[in-house]
Amino acid sequence: AIMPTSRIITGAQCLLLLTALSPVRSFLSPSHHREISGIIHHDDKAIPNVITRTSHPSSSSSTSSSTTSSSLMAGADVSDLLYQEQEKLIVQRGELEQTFVTKLKPLEPTVIKVRGTGKAGGFGKGSKGKSSNGSSKAEGKAHAKVLKKEGVMRINNVLSVETADGVREYLYNLRYQSEKEVGEGKIQPIQRFADVLLKHNRCDLTIPLGQDEIITKALEEVLVKSPLGATISSIFGDGAILHEFSCLMSDPSSQRQVIHPDTPYVHGKGPVLYTCFIALQDVTLDMGPTVWLPRTHTKESHEAFKDANPSAAGEDSPKDRLIKTQPAVLGLLSKGDCGIFDSRTLHCGSANGSDVSRALFYFSFKDPEVGYTGNPASIRQELGGA
Repeated sequence: AIMPTSRIITGAQCLLLLTALSPVRSFLSPSHHREISGIIHHDDKAIPNVITRTSHPSSSSSTSSSTTSSSLMAGADVSDLLYQEQEKLIVQRGELEQTFVTKLKPLEPTVIKVRGTGKAGGFGKGSKGKSSNGSSKAEGKAHAKVLKKEGVMRINNVLSVETADGVREYLYNLRYQSEKEVGEGKIQPIQRFADVLLKHNRCDLTIPLGQDEIITKALEEVLVKSPLGATISSIFGDGAILHEFSCLMSDPSSQRQVIHPDTPYVHGKGPVLYTCFIALQDVTLDMGPTVWLPRTHTKESHEAFKDANPSAAGEDSPKDRLIKTQPAVLGLLSKGDCGIFDSRTLHCGSANGSDVSRALFYFSFKDPEVGYTGNPASIRQELGGA
């Protein structure tokens, strides 16, 4: 079912950013949740949900109750098997695609030359804090120009190292507490975790607002003191809607995902979402950095990506040919750095072969003219729907 549209916080309100937390209830966006039955979406946050939750009907017949219970257990067993088979196919495809991607280099920060700035972030060496309003807008506009062309870009130092450490500690404690409450049956998983593709050793932890000041501090640094907020506002305007607010955690041994866009290309329409992945630790090559294929947020790339049929002569499908020939970049981000991308840009999370869990604090902003984006949003229900 689609959740009703709630009150929202606009980009302008976000950029003023909650210096006091009284406006927290206005930090809301439309959220759209639906049941997914046996469908794998090309999305790192959507998985097949083939288990239908059914309440037990009250009955005086113990035989009927027993039959219902047995049927539910059998259904769950079948669903688990289906899910495991689907995951095997996804893992195999992801490993195959890894051999396709050979034109690979690190995602480098974009250096913007704007009078009074000249930096690729807000908290690096030589940073003097918040820019003037005029230079901030100019810097955001310059970043936006690159982002619209490339579909992905890097902005360094959107979080200070100290704040990134604080956010990471808070979120891993929150994950532990959330898993404990789910395990004890106190809450449903959807109340704390969004769906994620290849969920073994991977989770998408939705984040509350107003419970810890470290999150408010992080948002202020990211959206006010760094160029990120001005970049988003330059594209979507001050009415940009906070659509997702979460943290992707990839633990050791998490598998490589398949390449996918988060939202489809729609003819005649512009970008739907811009998503910001912020590293809460240095991301090394063995930790499974995000892989992006720049300039694939286009009609031509999406048409090729949707065509997985090899030619009659046995040549590569347009999809495989695209993945093999398109240059790719790796999100080897330092702590506090951000990779921001158009949700239509092809990307995937790679396998974490290290002994360290990789955490990406992330949020996305939506074009206020867009309704349903094509995938459920990773956001707390109390923030996404009211």
